[in-house]
Amino acid sequence: MTLETELYRIEEGFWLSGEAHFLAHLDARCLLAFPQAGEMHGVFDRTDVAATATPSNRWRDLRMSGRSLLEAGEVTIISYRADVTRADGQPYAALVSSGYVRRPDGWKLAFHQHSPVEVQAA
Repeated sequence: MTLETELYRIEEGFWLSGEAHFLAHLDARCLLAFPQAGEMHGVFDRTDVAATATPSNRWRDLRMSGRSLLEAGEVTIISYRADVTRADGQPYAALVSSGYVRRPDGWKLAFHQHSPVEVQAA
């Protein structure tokens, strides 16, 4: 499996999977940057972030486009456009960037950021 395939597979799990995926793939602390009111912004412990991945707030119908990847040694950054449906049925679109760090037990998410964009008509 290529690094790009592996990281995008992990990334997809953050959108669609639950707490166990978060605990397995988050670094000990993670910098989050969500511009929406009431969202997480700052540095958080992995267990606090994982606790937010409840069935009532999971996403569905995820489409990732415009994928990019930048390898920088032990850190790799991916970026893409996400078009997805919120748990409440509302469409959401954002340009997303995530930074992964290589640890002895695999790649771990250390940074994740959303910049919402206009939702494209289906």
